[in-house]
Amino acid sequence: MAIEFKLPELGENIEGGDVVSILVAVGDTVKEGEGLLEIEAGKASMEIPSPATGTINAIHISPGDTIKIGQLAFTIESGAAAPAPKAELKKEAKAKPAPEPKEAPAEADVPAPVEKEETPESSAPAVAPASIEKAVSAAPNVRRLARELGLEIRAVVPSTEGGRINLEDVKQFAKSNMGGGSGTGSASRSSGGVHVEKMSAIRKATLKHMTHCWTTIPHVTQQDWADISRLNVLRKQFGKKAEVQGAKLTVTAILVKVVASALKVFPNFNCSIDPDKMEIIHKDFCNIGIAVDTPKGLMVPVIRDADQKNMIELAQDLGSIAAKTREGKIGLSDLQGGTFTITNLGGIGGTFFTPIVNSPEVAILGVGRAVEENGKLRMPLSLSYDHRIIDGADGARFLRWIVEALEEPLLLALEG
Repeated sequence: MAIEFKLPELGENIEGGDVVSILVAVGDTVKEGEGLLEIEAGKASMEIPSPATGTINAIHISPGDTIKIGQLAFTIESGAAAPAPKAELKKEAKAKPAPEPKEAPAEADVPAPVEKEETPESSAPAVAPASIEKAVSAAPNVRRLARELGLEIRAVVPSTEGGRINLEDVKQFAKSNMGGGSGTGSASRSSGGVHVEKMSAIRKATLKHMTHCWTTIPHVTQQDWADISRLNVLRKQFGKKAEVQGAKLTVTAILVKVVASALKVFPNFNCSIDPDKMEIIHKDFCNIGIAVDTPKGLMVPVIRDADQKNMIELAQDLGSIAAKTREGKIGLSDLQGGTFTITNLGGIGGTFFTPIVNSPEVAILGVGRAVEENGKLRMPLSLSYDHRIIDGADGARFLRWIVEALEEPLLLALEG
């Protein structure tokens, strides 16, 4: 029995991902639960298991492809039927290569629609009938690249015998026509070359999410200095106790504890809003997201139940999730469920900045590099918040509470 294996649901609001690697080949025998492919989705890497035991009959995707939920990925021969001989499988694979997943069959062999210019209709240049009739064989992502570079795809010469235009053909055409007037957009007007890089799954997720956050949340950012001279002395003094338990008592770990305590005092910072229903959703839990800089881009793993842990436990969690994130071993569940985010750029440098609120959260704390002034160690803090739910006075009180808790650690025991 042939099973068409389609990409299953990966998580909430995840529509698909990028194929990192294919872990099997045509003719391989796989067991139920054995990995078929590795995929990057929603900033996390994951291995997708086989739904049944059987033989791989066909692979419909390739490394680097973007695959959507429900898209056909593998055909698996399952059941009692014996697998075909390897020689026959190889012959079949050679005779009938797997189709390219990114092309809709109907689109491959018909002319691409002529897109209207953004100029008045009366001034738009006429298109010769011959150019309309000329069929262009190119996948949707190839056509999209040509449009983004301002190129007429019908002018691109294919490099393959079948006459199919690929991404490399478009790139080479763009390079060879710089300044030559063959293109219609910015690429042809450029005085230098271009190179095109496909966005990673993490970058695409960041693009989509940050655009949503910035365009839907009215941001306000307030800034203040915290004198952490005394705190730094205590941190070094008690840091050895944390080291004994395999943790490092960093300023970020202390900030997680301070913020978790502040959220109890100011619960309107630990909520989200539903503007359609005009409702405020209060969170009875406290999960602090920590922005982590990785080679693949920004990721925000979450420390769960931060309000129920002491500083050493928080330091342990922080070290663990930071390591997993940088090594690319973070799971999708580790990136979800945050109620407040901390982003610390102190290790890189800089002072104040404007962090973007991580929707559906309503606030984020940005931390810059501490500087010594007049014998004091002062740390810059930037608090951004959603002005639909948090007023300026509340923002000022919240930030001042954090500053005072850092300057007088006893406040955590008194009010936190």
